[in-house]
Amino acid sequence: MAVKNLPSAARQAQIRERFAARPGVSISELAREFDVSVMTIRRDLTALEGKSHIQRTHGGAVLTERMMLEFDYRDRREHHRAAKQAIAREARKIVLPGQRLILDTGTTTLELAVLLKDGEDLTVITPSLAVASELQHSPGVEVILLGGVIRRGSPDLTGPATEHCLEQFAADFAFQGADGIGADGSIYNSDLRLARVDKLMRRVAAKSCLLADSTKIGNTALARNGTLADVAIFITDTAAPTAALKRFAKLGPQVITVTP
Repeated sequence: MAVKNLPSAARQAQIRERFAARPGVSISELAREFDVSVMTIRRDLTALEGKSHIQRTHGGAVLTERMMLEFDYRDRREHHRAAKQAIAREARKIVLPGQRLILDTGTTTLELAVLLKDGEDLTVITPSLAVASELQHSPGVEVILLGGVIRRGSPDLTGPATEHCLEQFAADFAFQGADGIGADGSIYNSDLRLARVDKLMRRVAAKSCLLADSTKIGNTALARNGTLADVAIFITDTAAPTAALKRFAKLGPQVITVTP
């Protein structure tokens, strides 16, 4: 069914969405879908190419790597977002004025960053370009962006330079996510470099808080960066298996569950 009478800006936004979902879509298909001429679609593609959103190909276009990254990160952020937001609201209660915080690169810690915009005299240290961007205009928050190499496929900085920068600081709290939490309470990252940085974050912070929704429990990933015995607080949602939470509590952290 054709999408008719859209303003050019709205049509171009939807064209980006089409290329994310159907990379091989052609100009003629787009013209039929939006009920406009092929020439109009060509003008739309020229405008999107000028913004570096797409790269023209014979008969169509593909998203640029930057836009593919944006869509991928957005999809990850939307995954179980209600639970992530509830976890972030609980974590926000821990933060006090004047504290120095470390926020890692996870999408749940990004939800916490959104809630820190009204913070008072806070310092936030992070390797996440997304977190830094979220907080850069907050008057009560000083943002320190760690150096490093931008990780392919994600707006994060990592590597030896990141570790060297991080070693210069001391923080009150480190807030971290996880790609998996094993049945024995092991914490996992999908990237070995992230695992090294996460381990170091806990070392330079007085306390650490793990933020992970229930879908992470029972899963493993490439690199183990520690266990729940290494964190002070673990916040997850009420869908987490009760038996697993009881095992995790025996490792030492305060276990908090929240309702999305």
